This record gives sequence, C-alpha cells and structure tokens, in this order.
Amino acid sequence: MHPVDYAAQTLRGVLDRIPVLDHAKIDDVLIGCSLPEKQLGWNTARLIVNRAGLPDTVPAQTINRFCSSGLQCIASAANAIIAGEMDVVVAGGVEDMTHCFAPFPEEYMNPWFHENYEGGYMPMGETAERVADKYGITREMMDEFSVESHARALKARTDGFLADSIIPVTNENGVLVTEDEGIRGDTSVQSLAGLKAVFREGGRVTAGNSSQTTDAAAVAVVMEAAVAESLGLKPIARFCCHAVTGCDPTIMGMGPVYAIPKVLEKCRLSLDDFDVIELNEAFASQAIACIETLDLPRDKVNPYGGAIALGHPMGATGVFLTIKALDYLKRTGGRYALVSMCIGGGMGAAGVFELL
Repeated sequence: MHPVDYAAQTLRGVLDRIPVLDHAKIDDVLIGCSLPEKQLGWNTARLIVNRAGLPDTVPAQTINRFCSSGLQCIASAANAIIAGEMDVVVAGGVEDMTHCFAPFPEEYMNPWFHENYEGGYMPMGETAERVADKYGITREMMDEFSVESHARALKARTDGFLADSIIPVTNENGVLVTEDEGIRGDTSVQSLAGLKAVFREGGRVTAGNSSQTTDAAAVAVVMEAAVAESLGLKPIARFCCHAVTGCDPTIMGMGPVYAIPKVLEKCRLSLDDFDVIELNEAFASQAIACIETLDLPRDKVNPYGGAIALGHPMGATGVFLTIKALDYLKRTGGRYALVSMCIGGGMGAAGVFELL
C-alpha cells in the first residue's frame, strides 16, 4: 500500500472527528518522516494533504529528526502557536519501512567519517550491541523484556485500550485494517532464544528483541486554546515543554538519559509527577539501560507495550507514543505524561503533556 494513501486516510480520519473545524483554517501540516525518499519523496507532507482532499490553500512541510520526527512536529506546531504565528496546526508522521528502510549505500557516505568519526554512519543495530556491552545487558534480559512488551500490548488490545485512537485504514485489497498487526501473543523467551543475532556475529540483538519495521501513520491536531474554545472544543491535553540533546552516536540508544533530565528541568517536574512514561523501545538493550540508568518506575513505562510489540514507524512514533500516553491518562485519571526516545545519529528527545 502506498504510504501517501494510508497517511491521507489517517489524516482525514482524524479531521473527521473534528467536524466543526474548517479545513481552510489549518495554518500548516507538519509530517515527520525519517526516510523521505522513494515512495515518501517529493515533500510527502504536501502529497498527503492533497490526497486527503484538503484545500489547496493548506500548506505542508516534511520534517526529519529521525526517530523523534513526529514528536518534533508536535513541538514545532506548539511553538508556532505559542509564538503567535499560527492557530491550528496538524502534526503527524509517516513511515514506509517496507520500501524505504535499508542500509545506507556506501557510495553515498562522506569518506571523512570512516577515519574521523566512527558513529556517523554506524548501523543502529551495532549501537544497540554496544549499549548491551557497556551496560551489561544480557540476551536473556533483552528477550524477557520483549516478551513483556508483547504481553502488555496484547492485554491492552484485548481490553480495548488501543482501539479509541486507531483510525481504520482500507488497504489496496479493500480490506479494512482496524488493529495493529505486530503483536504476537504466543511470544516466549524460549521462542526468542532460537533467533540468531542480526547485526554482529555472536551478538545479542535479534529481530525478536528489536523494534519492528512498521508501516504506519499518526496524526494529532494542535490548536490555540482560545480558538478551540471558540469552536466549542474541549482540548484533550496541554503541551508543556520539549527538549532535544545530543550524545555519543555509537551508543545512540542512551539519548533519553540526557533528554529526560533536560525536559524535567525545563518543566520543573520530577519523575514522581508522571503517571505514565512512553519510552520508545528501539531495542530492548537501550530501553533496559535507559530504565535502569534513570531509575524509571517499570510499572509506569509503556503500560500498553512498546515498539518491540507495536512497531516503530520512525517518523510517526513520536505522535503515536503521545497518543498512547494520553489515552492511558484518560483511562486512569492521571495528569502528566512523559514521552521520550533515542534518535539515530546520537540524540535524544523528550516531551511533557498534561491531561486537561
């Protein structure tokens, strides 16, 4: 299925939930995409707007900050509103891992990096192996973490906790897709133990303890409070703050260890203030290392499962995690959500949201 099609269906499905919003009043559409090439080339954000049938007057831009592209779109949308430049911004993300995700071709690499900066083009799987080396994460720990991610996701789906924020998409065969396809209820430590390491001979990182390569899109509408009130809309949540930071790219999975303290300082909050923490599970090794290093309460981290079970459509992940977190707050009556992820190339991002 062409990614512009499922992204456009997602965009339209979200906007259909806000019938009072005049689409001509949308100031901009920001779409995150980590691999804006092939099927997602040619400013895919604008193509998605066109395909969704929005007025030609609605502009769009594609934003790439790798794994935090979607969260960056939310932050950029909020900042434009805070600055008084815009009132209504759509913030979303899309990824087509099936067609666009592949090793970066050697001939496109800048040769300086091979001699001077080891992490510049390092495959993400190798960085996950290095995190496991540095922080003493065993294969068994990673596989156990993965089984728990699937179990939590399966329970959340069975209990109906994932359904509210899913926009059904009709695929190219006319089949209506209404559930995430990556959850494996029969996953066990024994079955995962039989998988071979993918990125290093004798390594620990496998397809079973890594995030899934997923095709997906996610969309949120960010609006100035007074405008929402004028339309008779009750906002779901308030964007509080956002932070990004850099780190050693050879252990890029540790990005949240630096981004989370930075965003907490900006918001003047502590980890105890949060009711839910969505930490992207790029790899089990880095998720475990981040949880242990920051001493995150495990029961608050990814209560509906993470990317190992639900997938990591890189450009959309930040929006997806935010929506999951807000759904959890709505169900449990919580107040604050923390969303964070590592970023390819050695960065971390984190965002804070308050349920209203």
